[in-house]
Amino acid sequence: MESGIPKGLQFASVFSIGNGADIAVEDVLQHLDETYRPGTSPKVKLLYIENINNPDRLLHHASSLIKKGCKIAAIKAGNSDAGSRAACSHTGAMTSSDAAVEALFRKAGIVRCHGREELVTVANVFMCKELHSRRLAIITHAGGPGVMLTDALENGGLKIPTIEDSPAKMALKEKLHPGSSVENPIDFLATGTAEQLGAIIDACENDFEVDGMAVIYGSSGLFPVRDVYKLLDEKMHTCSKPIYPILPSVIDVKDDVSYFLSHGNVNFPDEVLLGKALTKVMNTPNPSEERIFLEGVDISEIRRIIDNAADGFQQPGVIHRLFDAAGIPRVEEIVVAKEKEAVKAARQIGFPLVMKVVGPVHKTEVGGVVLNIRNEESVKKEFQHLMGIDQAEAVLLAQMAWGTELFIGAKYEPKFGHVILCGLGGIYVEVMKDFTSGLAPLTMEEAYSMIKNLKSFKILNGYRGKSGVDIKKFAEIIVRLSSLLRFAIEIKELDINPLLGNGGDIFAVDARIRIEKG
Repeated sequence: MESGIPKGLQFASVFSIGNGADIAVEDVLQHLDETYRPGTSPKVKLLYIENINNPDRLLHHASSLIKKGCKIAAIKAGNSDAGSRAACSHTGAMTSSDAAVEALFRKAGIVRCHGREELVTVANVFMCKELHSRRLAIITHAGGPGVMLTDALENGGLKIPTIEDSPAKMALKEKLHPGSSVENPIDFLATGTAEQLGAIIDACENDFEVDGMAVIYGSSGLFPVRDVYKLLDEKMHTCSKPIYPILPSVIDVKDDVSYFLSHGNVNFPDEVLLGKALTKVMNTPNPSEERIFLEGVDISEIRRIIDNAADGFQQPGVIHRLFDAAGIPRVEEIVVAKEKEAVKAARQIGFPLVMKVVGPVHKTEVGGVVLNIRNEESVKKEFQHLMGIDQAEAVLLAQMAWGTELFIGAKYEPKFGHVILCGLGGIYVEVMKDFTSGLAPLTMEEAYSMIKNLKSFKILNGYRGKSGVDIKKFAEIIVRLSSLLRFAIEIKELDINPLLGNGGDIFAVDARIRIEKG
């Protein structure tokens, strides 16, 4: 409240549950959901959470409120990565309770924040008219703040488009002082007047191809600003496009800022905080639909395989059957224990092929992967080499595949269920930590959102003459995996790394699955 009220945020009610011994945040959300009345109940909900006792209840009531027209932002504090220390797989090492919270919030449509200033700034964005697309005009009478806001918005995925030459642009320029810029940001100088600001806002509202406006106007010390703030208040109520007011002079002209806020407006005194908050709101997806993808997923076969499997990391044959039951494409693979069987398998698969040791969990670290084998003599030689590795149980032969390395993984988090990760494989996931998370079961829309939020997304679309990856196929594989896990909670960790994508073809090349029934 101390942070929000000076920026124009008004509070209808405040709930505190103390240590949550009797009443948890899920109970408060259920109450707000069940007592919500359109037109009278407050639409913006802000949460500070330390414990989530029942993620399903939080997901259900948060999603229900948002679908009724509410906006929710939340801080989740008290996260620990200690649980990842004992993990055996890449996914286990990367997934923590924090990743589960991130996935839960995205599934519910909750905007996640990490501090009170960010939480309040997001709430003030909610209090403005909704921005429906990503093109924003920046209107400023000070160059520096306009540049910083541009950087914050562009870095978050919003667009500050150039104002195209047109009669409307020329007419606006004639109304401004010489030296003003009618590009974007639109800079009408420190001597800019209320009348000029009104002309700029009208042009952005009616003539320029933008979806919203951010107006920066503090005190230059040259003349009073009350008339500017009166004009801004009027335009915020009459324009159909959202206007985000940035009034940074909260000390020099505090009475004028108070006047502006007294009319029910909010203020964003820091333009960079606004930029980050607005992009966070725009990048948070809507609540997902509560449905499970079942097309081509053989639930009965999945349960038979799981029920008959032993605890621990699974043999390739079990993994193959699970993937086939879920409709997840994979390369052809054959596991052999004798040299003659290896030669026969190589003839069946065809050259070139890959040979991998079966037994050790981390194959590459023990020299257990040999690529590009092109003849039977090499098959015999590499079979002897691989079987000589400590803990080797057999050898896997697989067809050679090429393409962009992708990664999908999952880890079971108590209370939350399976957290699914996706990203580019290789160094992108292991070194750059470029991955996104989702909570099973996933819809196609959720999978698309996960993929598009990767920093390396442009690589998936192809670049510098290199072919990209079929995004729809990649998303479908993620969804199929989530459906598999929905009916196999005994799977505690899963890695598909790499998944190779080449145009429309995507195949699982290497996978690990750990089952734990206790």
